[in-house]
Amino acid sequence: MSKAQVSMSHLIRVFTKPEQLSSTLAKIEQQLSDNLADFLSQHVVAKKTSLEEIEKDFDSAVVPESPEFVSTHAEVLLDKLVAHSVNTYSPTFIGHMTSALPYFHLPLAKLMVGLNQNLVKIETSKAFTPLERQVLGIMHNLVYRQPESFYQKHLHSAQHSLGAFCSGGTVANMTALWVARNNLLGPDKGFSGVSRAGLANAYRHYGIEGIGVISSKRGHYSLAKAMDLLGVGRDSMITLDCPSQTLSAEKALAEGKKYQQSGKKLLAIVGVAGTTETGHVDPLDELADVAKELGCWFHVDAAWGGATLFSERYRDKLKGIERADSITLDAHKQMYVPMGAGMALFKDPKHSNSVRHHAQYILRQGSKDLGSTTLEGSRNGMAMLVYASLHILGREGYELLINESIEKARRFADLITQHANFELVTSPTLSLLTYRVLPQGLSETLQRAPHQQRQVINELVDQLTVTVQKQQREAGKSFVSRTRLSTHTYADSPVTVFRVVLANPLTTDEDLAHILEEQLTIAQTTQTWTKLQNYLT
Repeated sequence: MSKAQVSMSHLIRVFTKPEQLSSTLAKIEQQLSDNLADFLSQHVVAKKTSLEEIEKDFDSAVVPESPEFVSTHAEVLLDKLVAHSVNTYSPTFIGHMTSALPYFHLPLAKLMVGLNQNLVKIETSKAFTPLERQVLGIMHNLVYRQPESFYQKHLHSAQHSLGAFCSGGTVANMTALWVARNNLLGPDKGFSGVSRAGLANAYRHYGIEGIGVISSKRGHYSLAKAMDLLGVGRDSMITLDCPSQTLSAEKALAEGKKYQQSGKKLLAIVGVAGTTETGHVDPLDELADVAKELGCWFHVDAAWGGATLFSERYRDKLKGIERADSITLDAHKQMYVPMGAGMALFKDPKHSNSVRHHAQYILRQGSKDLGSTTLEGSRNGMAMLVYASLHILGREGYELLINESIEKARRFADLITQHANFELVTSPTLSLLTYRVLPQGLSETLQRAPHQQRQVINELVDQLTVTVQKQQREAGKSFVSRTRLSTHTYADSPVTVFRVVLANPLTTDEDLAHILEEQLTIAQTTQTWTKLQNYLT
């Protein structure tokens, strides 16, 4: 019988989980505990390759009328959902910033869900609130390295906040720019501040026509989202070309002065520590100087690269990050914590007071409720999983993981460079790189070909890259992503490239060699490969 009888006693059993209702779930739990990798390889089979096929399993918009037994529904989930999910645990899944997780997060996640704490207020998170504050303090200290007395004063202060936990980098970037806006256009000489009076009144009071933000074109799309939500407008997001993949401090300074001379005020300069597409790090120290000269906020989006600070060997790649007014960091990336665990950190603990809100039933004046300075209200206790990782792995454990990822990316870059039929497009600064298939001999042809012929060849190589990437993804053995970007070599027109993220500690050099072999095999069977051979003759 697939349907359960509707009764209050049945519903009570669902909450208390008797064995007859959950034998399948118990089996799943056991398999997950035994070996997560084996469970995923067994159940994530991807029989349906197209999104349209999968959508047919979820095409009803009707609320189910009768309850089902838990075991019955678990079987359905295995067949419909798990079977066609993406195996991000796989060592050959190297296309996105999602990786395998340490085994201990499985039971801890179950405990977190079971406790069901709500971090918006102390009344539903009495122990989790100080734990989250401590985690924010640990990460703040990793970046800013303040003396112990600083953290003794601010860690659990009701009047200060070292940062905010968020669902991810997008909300963290929004939080940082929200705080920056409210500090720039805060209370002044009878003016109640932008948070109360609104943007139009703030512009009038301060005698400006608008505020803007400068970043490179490699800045994350969430920055434009933040400009939209803050009422500043996406057109006020000034993105500068970056053929070297990083934001030029000279360009930022010139553009900032030009912007301010137009009767507007610069809200912030955003430096990126680990761009999403190529993993490059902006010259943070130089950009901090520019922000200081322009008198604006300096924000660093280190959602990806922030964890590099755990490594004493590579920490200097982020030199200048300690000068940022605010920082975005994602623990669910290179700190190997489940989705989603983002953080916005503030150098000055008083800055977050510019967004402090109160309510009579929660978030009361003088309370330590975390929700008073966070964009999101109800949140789960993800800080517990970050706390556990920090203690179980430690700084030395994270350093080993970070070092190996960066060095593995370098080895893969060398492998690509040495291969006759591939071209490295951007070298790894951290653990990301881009490359493309380029049949042997075509590199020399491109160098001496006239502009029009070079454009035709690159368009064919773009087609080849897209075809290989799609067929490799559909085959299901491995996955790399793709993007389009301009470089010094290809400044006149963007090229399509494979994008690789090497953060999974289970990925081996042998796996990477096999991925190249698979790509070349696919490429050589295409008509585009044949067309490109003609340019060699």
